[in-house]
This record gives sequence, structure tokens and C-alpha cells, in this order.
Amino acid sequence: MGVTLFRASGLSKAYGAVQANKDVSFDVAAGEVHALLGENGAGKSTLVKMIYGLVAPDAGRMEMAGAEYAPGDPNAARDAGVAMVFQHFSLFDALSVAENIALGMADPPAQKALSARIREVSTEYGLPLDPARAVGDLSAGERQRVEIVRCLLQAPRLFIMDEPTSVLTPQEVEILFATLRQISAEGTAILYISHKLEEIRTLCDRATILRGGEVVARCDPREKTARELAELMVGGLLERPEREARPVGDVVLRLDGLSAPSRNAFGTALKDISVEVRAGEVLGIGGVAGNGQDELLAVLSGEARVGPGMVRFGDRGVGALGPEARRALGLCCAPEERLGHAAAPGMSLTENAALSGMTRKGLARSGFVRWRAAKGFAEEVIGAFDVRTAGAEAAAGSLSGGNLQKFVIGREVLQRPAVLVVNQPTWGVDAKAASQIRQALLDLAAEGAAVVVISQDLDELVEVSDRFAALNEGRLSAPLGTADLTVDQIGLMLGGAHDMSAAHVAE
Repeated sequence: MGVTLFRASGLSKAYGAVQANKDVSFDVAAGEVHALLGENGAGKSTLVKMIYGLVAPDAGRMEMAGAEYAPGDPNAARDAGVAMVFQHFSLFDALSVAENIALGMADPPAQKALSARIREVSTEYGLPLDPARAVGDLSAGERQRVEIVRCLLQAPRLFIMDEPTSVLTPQEVEILFATLRQISAEGTAILYISHKLEEIRTLCDRATILRGGEVVARCDPREKTARELAELMVGGLLERPEREARPVGDVVLRLDGLSAPSRNAFGTALKDISVEVRAGEVLGIGGVAGNGQDELLAVLSGEARVGPGMVRFGDRGVGALGPEARRALGLCCAPEERLGHAAAPGMSLTENAALSGMTRKGLARSGFVRWRAAKGFAEEVIGAFDVRTAGAEAAAGSLSGGNLQKFVIGREVLQRPAVLVVNQPTWGVDAKAASQIRQALLDLAAEGAAVVVISQDLDELVEVSDRFAALNEGRLSAPLGTADLTVDQIGLMLGGAHDMSAAHVAE
């Protein structure tokens, strides 16, 4: 590692009565990959927002290459050599790669010159991009390349990455890590935020660990196990979800020859999907991002309507019913995009609880919302799922991503549905919260619910699922039991081997 490039000394930031960061001090050396670890709500997001000029600290100071550093906005941060790739991509599907990159530049060159530069830089760093392609036609991994190349064109000195592998395949992760190692070898410092602790151990040189907004530990992550890192984050022993043998009942959810176009011009149509899910069963559905996951959840939730025989709840066809009618029957869903789809960011947690739980929790009477009951339901979710927030009246958008995810999943679980479908249930949450969410899904199944978990986290699917199926280009493979499922089998299924049986794979 080189000399210290960035230093934070005594940074503090409060939002009202909530102390997001308190006296945080750490440094990052040139050429270092430095991990920033902590539970959801530990203060990581606020800290990097101060570094990137999105918020100003209440106290403390920052230095860049020995000089005082106090960016008033992201433009000032970029001018000082700080670049950031956010967890949620900020790209326009209808625009080309080059047009999206130009939007993030203060003074972009002519389109032809910019396109040439994009090809040059993307190829140099092993992330080849076609500047003319529409972003809507790109995979999740390719979209991330656009964000990274946009930053690399700035020639940054400090590169901040927030949950960069949450939507990537294992192969794409390997490519990303090779790029990051190349960037760090050239002297650029990387501040890396992730809840995937094995990645931290593989990639990072040092780690600063936050808890409750304060620095509680510093270590070399290569000298720790993933479990030891997780326990430093949570301040205690970490429990794994407990799976108990449970009886499987009748078929509760049946898809029969389900075919449906995507509502998004750049989406993936569903093609002849047939599968059954029984009471007490957890069905895991895996797949690389963009293979029909969002479209499948939209059909199951009722946001996208299909013929009545294609989706059956018990003996009843529900393909033509909307979301609220399905909720009334006992079919609840939690989509992947928590901010804006699963929750309205500008509305309070109480209001968000009412939006979803109105029917099943009886939160309305004679056409009027029972706000006291709605607040009680929100507080029940907050307490049961350890949601770190100032209270039920806090805006959903004020919560950290992981805490909002716990609220969204908890809101659905506590409605005790007969069928629960969740997409990316532990996306962007810490190890402790992920364990709590997975246990809640297993407990719901143990109570007799049918649970469908759509996820790109294969370890998660194997941990919680009784059977596993894979989505590829809108088609669903035949489910296989997870008890004896191998990595090779999963790889074949993800690659599009839809009609194989366990016997075929064994051959």
C-alpha cells in the first residue's frame, strides 16, 4: 500500500435525534482496497455521502492527499478525484451507453470522441462496452460496467463502491474483481462496501467496522473468517436459520402454461411456465438478473394480468384479479425494488403499512383509514423485525436500504398469507438481518404457508428452499429437491437446461 490518500477525523452527523455517525476516524491509502463494514443502519451510507459531498458533517474534518477536503456537492467531490458507483444504478434505459455517460459529465466531449474513449477505457480495464447500445438491452452486469466506466473516465483517486456485486453472476464478479485489482495496482484507492463477507476476505486489504454509527474495530479481513467479521459487525454471536422437517400439504399455487409479454420494452417475456407450490413448502427460483424475475413477480402479484387458468390459487383461477383482490384471498408479494415499488419513499412507515395491510389487517372501516391501527401494525413490524428507525412516522425513504428491506418483508410476513412470493428478500442487508429474514420465511412455511423465494443469491436459495428451479430467458426449469443438489446441477439449470431431471444431470 502507498501513502495515505484520504483521512477522516472525528466525523459526526445527526438527523434530528438519530446519531448516524459519531466521531468516525479512518484512513485509506493510495492503491488500497479498504472495506467499510457494518450492519444496516450502522452509518455506512451517511459516511460515504459525506465523502461524496451529498451531506455535510456536523463535526470533524476530511483530508485528501494531505490537504483539507470539504466538498459542498458531488461535483466538488468529483473535481477532487472522488468517484462513486451507487447500489442503485442511475441509468436511462432508452438512451445509449454513450448518452448515459455523457449525462454524468460536466463538460462531455463530442459524441464520436466520447464513444472512442469509452471503447478504449472499457477495453483497457476488461469491461468492454458498445457505446451505441441502448442501456435497456444490457444485462445487470453490463449496466454496472457503464457506471464503472463513467467513473474511470474521471481518472479518480478514490473510488467508492456500494454493494457492487449484489446483481452480478459469479463470472461477472470475477471480472469485476480483476478490474478492481488493476485499478488499485495503478494507485487508485478503493472504498468497498459489501455484506458479502467472503468477497471482503478475497479482495480487501483492510477493514473498518462500524456499529451504531461508531468505529468499533479495524482489522485485516484476510486474517478473519466471514463469521468472525459478521460477529464484529453485530457485536455478538451470529445464529444461523434453523430448518426443521415440516409436513407438506395440498397445492396452494399452480402455474399452468403461463406465458406473458413483458410490460417493459427491454424486459423478458415469460414462456410456458408450469409449476406447483404446496402448503408448507419453500420453492426457490434462481437466475441471472433480467431473465424474467420481475415479470414473474408482476404476474403473481396481479400487477400484470393473464388468463384465469394460468395462475391458480387453490382451486380458483386468479390470473385476472388485481393485487388487492389477491391479498384478500391470501396471496401476498414483495418486489425486488424496495424504494418506489415495495414502499413509497415520501410516505411514513405507518402509511406504507396501511397501503399493503389495508385488507388483511382490517385497517379501514366504512371507507376511512384506521390510522391508530395502521400505526400499531407498523410498530409491530418495526419491533418484530428490528427495523432501525426513529419511529412509525419516519418516512420510508429515510431508512437505510437494509432496514427498509426488513420493514417490507416483515409487513408481508406478519399478514400471515397462505402464499408469499418475495423477490431478492435479503438484497443489500447485513448478515444478521439476512439470517432474521430467512428464518422468518422458514417460520412462515412451518406455519403452513407456501413460500416462493426468487433470488440471485444461490447460497440463500439452497439454505431456505425445499426445491429449486431456474429462470432462463423467461422459461422455468423443472424443480429439483435441494437436499442433494450440486453446484454443477445448479449451473446447468441457470444456463438453460430446463427439461433435465436429477437422473439426467447425474449422467
